[in-house]
Amino acid sequence: MNATFTRRPAKKKRRELGTGGLPPVTRRPTGGGGGGGDDEWKNEGKGPRELLRRIRFFVFSALAADMVFFAVLVTIFFARQAGLRMDPRSHEQIGDWHAVLLPPILYLNTAVLLLSCLTMELARRNIFREIDVLEEWLGLGRPALNRALPWLGATLTLGALFLAGQWTAWRQLTARGFAFNQFATPASYFFYLITGLHAAHLLLGIAALILCLSALGWLRRVEFRQIAVDATAWYWHTMSLVWLLLLAVLALGQ
Repeated sequence: MNATFTRRPAKKKRRELGTGGLPPVTRRPTGGGGGGGDDEWKNEGKGPRELLRRIRFFVFSALAADMVFFAVLVTIFFARQAGLRMDPRSHEQIGDWHAVLLPPILYLNTAVLLLSCLTMELARRNIFREIDVLEEWLGLGRPALNRALPWLGATLTLGALFLAGQWTAWRQLTARGFAFNQFATPASYFFYLITGLHAAHLLLGIAALILCLSALGWLRRVEFRQIAVDATAWYWHTMSLVWLLLLAVLALGQ
């Protein structure tokens, strides 16, 4: 008996929508969603890690420009120190640079600023503490934020103390007859210029700290709070390093 074969119907080719045939198969992408978890930090193309990298690049670029500015200022400082002028009586080239004895409070101010660097770094490390960050991701409170806030407040207080100490140093120098006016000597003029410009930069750092503290209250995602603290910390550390170099120039470069 001959076998009977049943011919299977040919499968229709899937076509684009609107051209007939079977509908196209839509395959969903594999992997996790955008829930704000650790997958976003591991994604190199987007997410908080890329945002952190971009903000760090912007901060480092601005700080590099500041470092060049202070380097030019120090170069002018040494060039003016070696300058000579003509003495109208002896008709000889003489120098008019007279070294300024630095107020001792500057060294106390330096210790305060270094202590503020320590508190700023502790704030940055606590906001990135993995266990606390994981609890925040899981909605179990804000332990990382609560650990970082006291250190940020301490940094703000120490920064304000540093500026108050600098103001005291300027008043002490003025009381000794080295006022910042048209009769100022070149050495005292550069002292006010260098310390004043650095104080202005540190004042910007204090403003950034205040902005960071206010932003931490309304930023809901822990990643954004981490980025805010990280950018502020890098600026603060750089301004502290700049002050150490400037103090060395003022103390030893004369």
